[in-house]
Amino acid sequence: QVQLVESGGGLVQAGDSLRLSCAASGRTFSTYNMGWFRQAPGKEREFVAYISWNGGSTYYADSVKGRFTISRDNAKNTVYLQMNSLKPEDTAVYYCAGRNLGAYADRRAYGYWGQGTQVTVSS
Repeated sequence: QVQLVESGGGLVQAGDSLRLSCAASGRTFSTYNMGWFRQAPGKEREFVAYISWNGGSTYYADSVKGRFTISRDNAKNTVYLQMNSLKPEDTAVYYCAGRNLGAYADRRAYGYWGQGTQVTVSS
């Protein structure tokens, strides 16, 4: 069993930056493709970013492309989401997801989830 714990969320102003972290337990983290999703109030959970097990491939939702960067440090069992130029519409609970076995943007393809961290961007 793998546990994922997100951190780094908070309240910021539009234009600010935040870096989210997702710490994973277990020895198999380095073999997992990982993703970030987010869920705003009243909306479905949506794909944000994906990174392959070795960091060789990354994909982003169009809404965050050019502003967000996903990365990972397998030695630290951690995946990151650097968020720049934040907008009020980025406000959501952000979830780390692990062990992708299918389409990178499909939340059903991930086997492990963190508890989420709140990001609030004020205008």
